[in-house]
Amino acid sequence: MIKVGYVALIGLPNSGKSTLLNCLLGQKLSIVTPKPQTTRKRILGILSEENYQIIFLDTPGIVKPSYLLHEKMLEHIDISIDDADVIVLISDVSSEEKLKETEESEAVKKIISEKKKPIILSLNKIDTITQYKSKELIEHFKMLNQYDAVIPVSGIANFNIQSLLEKIIELLPTGKKLYPDDIVSEESERFFVSEIIREKIFELYEDEVPYSTEVIIAEFKEREKGKDFISAEIIVERESQKPIIIGKEGKAIKRLGQQARKSIEDFLEREVYLELHVKLIEKWRQNEKTLKSFGYSLK
Repeated sequence: MIKVGYVALIGLPNSGKSTLLNCLLGQKLSIVTPKPQTTRKRILGILSEENYQIIFLDTPGIVKPSYLLHEKMLEHIDISIDDADVIVLISDVSSEEKLKETEESEAVKKIISEKKKPIILSLNKIDTITQYKSKELIEHFKMLNQYDAVIPVSGIANFNIQSLLEKIIELLPTGKKLYPDDIVSEESERFFVSEIIREKIFELYEDEVPYSTEVIIAEFKEREKGKDFISAEIIVERESQKPIIIGKEGKAIKRLGQQARKSIEDFLEREVYLELHVKLIEKWRQNEKTLKSFGYSLK
């Protein structure tokens, strides 16, 4: 019998959940970009050691729904909270405005008020403020008596991650391991390849375009001889977005393919041939059937 359980990482968009997950796991699993709302589905990451196994659930940022897609993203958060043994609420302390947004979030207030499970408040990006301000914030949140622990961290600077990990282990129930030690996630290689391509779209394109796209892996063929073959469809919701993705003389999609292929090869640790196509599905973010086919419906 060891410490085993599920840990939900929750917070507002851009609070650093995915960076923190990657830091806790010691490897990149969740895609990370400077833009908010990059994560759309919960991503399961497994950390196994001799005396514990933690199943982390990286969740989308808590948003006020503007699309049916947003509602589905919130479902991923709700289910992760239901599944969790411990909740880690991640708050961005890099500015007063971001901290206030977290404190005033109705969803966050609801989670705290119901408090059915241990909650750790993780004050993330603590390296961006002074030591005096850091100490002041820690004392403030401890005085509220709402959390089982208040821990300052920095995912980017890899600061105080061990303290957070130790507190999580302390709060977890005992049990038997749920996964073999060599498994890091339940997700398939196809899923991570599609996420890597999405990450590059967020990095390379501006405005609304990244938020209007989805990536579907149409073919994934592993080959004993030669490179693996991957064919991916970039879904857009308006005809006017297709030429933006493709670019003049196909230069934009070529750059996307080159950068995505390099990251995919780093992740898979083998060479791939990547083929990208752009496909129009009008208003896909509002279509229940389409969202279900894209894997957004959990209930």
